[in-house]
Amino acid sequence: MNFWLKVLICALVINLLGGLGAIVTTPNIKGWYHALEKPPGVPPNAVFGPVWTVLYSMMGISLALIWHRVPAGNEKRRALGLYFTQLVLNLAWSPVFFGWHRMGIALVIIAALLVLIPYAIVQIRRADKLASMLLIPYAIWVGYATYLNAGYWWLNR
Repeated sequence: MNFWLKVLICALVINLLGGLGAIVTTPNIKGWYHALEKPPGVPPNAVFGPVWTVLYSMMGISLALIWHRVPAGNEKRRALGLYFTQLVLNLAWSPVFFGWHRMGIALVIIAALLVLIPYAIVQIRRADKLASMLLIPYAIWVGYATYLNAGYWWLNR
C-alpha cells in the first residue's frame, strides 16, 4: 500500500477514535464542566478541539510511519504495542472524566499516560526516529492536561 494512503488512513482513524470522546464531553461542557472551579491556566474551550485534531493527526502520521517503514519483527511489535497501549489510555480518559465525572480515576489514567508516552517515544525512536518525534508535542500537551486534571480534582473534591 502507498505510504500516503497509510498516512491518510491512520490520521483519519486516529482522529475518528479521538473524536469519539466528544460524545461524552460535549453534553457535559455547559452544565457539569462549566460549574467546576477551574485551576489557573485553563484555556478557552475552543482551544481543545483544534489542538487535539493536530495532535491526533501527528499521532496518525506516527502510526503510518511505523506501519510503513519499520520491518516486521520484535521492534515493530514493541512499537505498535506501546502505541496502542497509550492510545487505549488516551481514549479511556474522556468517558471517565466527562462521562462519569470521576476526576480522581481520570487523574490516575492520565498520570499513567504521562509516564507511558515518554517511554513509548524512547522505544519507538529505536524503530523510527521521525515517528517518535511526532509524539513529543502530544507528550507535552498530556503533561499540561495532567496539571489541569489534577487542578480540577483538587479544587472540586
